Amino acid sequence: MKDVAARAGVGLKTVSRVVNGEPGVTPDTERKVQEAIDALGFRRNDSARVLRKGRTSSVGLVLEDLADPFYGPLSRAVEEVARAHGALLINGSSAEDPDREQELVLALCARRVDGLIVIPAGDDHRYLEPEIKAGIATVFVDRPAGGISADVVLSDSFGGARDGVAHLIAHGHRRIGFIGDQPRIHTAQERLRGYRTAMEDAGLPVDERWISLGSTEPGRVGPVVEKLLTGPEPVTALFAGNNRVTVTAVRMLARRETPVALVGFDDIELADLLGITVIAQDAAALGRTAAERLFRRLDGVADEPARVELATRLLTRGSGEVPPAPGTR
Repeated sequence: MKDVAARAGVGLKTVSRVVNGEPGVTPDTERKVQEAIDALGFRRNDSARVLRKGRTSSVGLVLEDLADPFYGPLSRAVEEVARAHGALLINGSSAEDPDREQELVLALCARRVDGLIVIPAGDDHRYLEPEIKAGIATVFVDRPAGGISADVVLSDSFGGARDGVAHLIAHGHRRIGFIGDQPRIHTAQERLRGYRTAMEDAGLPVDERWISLGSTEPGRVGPVVEKLLTGPEPVTALFAGNNRVTVTAVRMLARRETPVALVGFDDIELADLLGITVIAQDAAALGRTAAERLFRRLDGVADEPARVELATRLLTRGSGEVPPAPGTR
């Protein structure tokens, strides 16, 4: 830094302000310092900075599955907010395994990340209490923490599912199948609750055979779709509990001669071209809101943990507007 200061003709403090993005430097001086940095090939010593400030300028993001398209915009939004705060984002996947989630979270803590954003796989997060007390800011996304009080940013899974099923009911359907994720998952529970509420509000009975919760793998979902659509009183419409269920349902319905109404929770790629009606979440807003809340905590805001719930949108594109076949109501 002394060499940079000498070449730019400024003091060490001025160089430090430019390097660390601090205010108080004129544009002309900042340009001179940056030119000196480029000419000398100067690189900031983050290790020394950590020792001096007690912060690593890094945050961890624990996702369910890095390959799931839903998490792409969410992760990108978190990264953009982190970058704006001069922080590095480190992410990993829990693969929906609570033990793996805990292992990954604690590994990030051991590497002294300043904060964590977690999409929970498990329902007991008391293992994080010592880390939070030690100063690691933590925000949960998509699902609340279990056993501890912490900030959480959610989509309105209940309201979105209720609106999607009500849309099918409004188009004449009375027998509606629900295919969801694992029953222990918060979002699966909330979307099933929304389904039941919509049916109840319309005065419609629910046959428990119309409901199927479990793995979202095609090997399970495919046979469930086939079973719901066959038999003496098949369902006339399907509500898919997340994007992976929707994709398999679309493939199964494409094999049928008679159209079947479908509404999916989560938008999917090409859904607009395929005419798939969905309840859309704003994954980028989830990530951005969670990251902004995390950095508020890191800046010293110490208010009570908050629950932030973002609205969903019904996007009508054709599949949810298919009426029941004659004689099937």
